[in-house]
Amino acid sequence: METVEVDGLRIAYQRAGQGPALVLFHGAGEDSRIWRPQLEGLSDEFTVYAWDAPGCGQSDDPDPEMSAAELGAITAGFLRAAVPAKPHLLGLSWGSMVVLELYRGDPGLPASLVLASAYAGWAGSLPPEEVERRHAQVEAEIDQPPEKFIDEWLPTLFTDKADPAVVAEASRIMADVRPAGLRALLSASGRADYRPVLPTISIPTLLLYGADDQRSPLHVAHELHRQIPGSKLAVIPDVGHVVHLEAPDAFNTEVRTFLHGIAG
Repeated sequence: METVEVDGLRIAYQRAGQGPALVLFHGAGEDSRIWRPQLEGLSDEFTVYAWDAPGCGQSDDPDPEMSAAELGAITAGFLRAAVPAKPHLLGLSWGSMVVLELYRGDPGLPASLVLASAYAGWAGSLPPEEVERRHAQVEAEIDQPPEKFIDEWLPTLFTDKADPAVVAEASRIMADVRPAGLRALLSASGRADYRPVLPTISIPTLLLYGADDQRSPLHVAHELHRQIPGSKLAVIPDVGHVVHLEAPDAFNTEVRTFLHGIAG
């Protein structure tokens, strides 16, 4: 792991490979280890960076009442400190909200966006009652031992066809979630609505989803596709929300093809 200091916080990250910079932003309750198949599979022609978000992995805990703007500023500070100019950004699930918040505040910073299993924020993509249900669920889980709620989350992240070893790997990573991290991420993003940002996106954007995603269903994907000018939508069949783990080869191929198209 490498580290940089941003706004008084130590932000940890992994780096692998050489080539154009591709930065990976993980989902809530995870850390950079969740990107193992991408750090291994895409580093043959990209410099792949995977951060530990504030409060996750080996990064410091932020203010528990962190705002979306503060998260965006930390993200921009991390990119400026650790990553060459104009990187490609890839955010999955909650990480897609991080990317959209970064773009809202710093649209000139990234070269392209990959939004995987993405939302326009929960409030921008889901019915109000579902937003409140999810918010209350995470709020209730923050101070519980992770083993009490991980087994409830896993069936919503994977299909029943997923490799048990991959599911077990994700479970081990999620077992290290910290209350401080969940509390800050919920504060920053729990009721976020990025619908106003979508039509302003003017850089190449790939939307990448699993066909059987329970948490961010395909109607969410199609709405983002409709709202983001010139965006591309790729759907990988028979996989769920953590598509990068359940179908890593197909996921990496879609990302690679998209980035090659930009370079071409």
